[in-house]
Amino acid sequence: MTIEEIGVKVRESRKRQGLMQPALALVAGTGLRFIVDLEAGKPTCQIGKVFQVLTALGIRLSVVDSAAV
Repeated sequence: MTIEEIGVKVRESRKRQGLMQPALALVAGTGLRFIVDLEAGKPTCQIGKVFQVLTALGIRLSVVDSAAV
């Protein structure tokens, strides 16, 4: 999954839950600019904050080691 795909999932989930970007930033404990950048797929987003947003939206992220499959 790319950061762009994560951004799309975040935006879709936020809209589905009826949240505006400022409300998500407040719930997730991040700044509004971070939410905007994340939804835009900015590649330099801090991973810790990404996980805060995913958790706030109830999104689970799985990591699969393709070499181990």
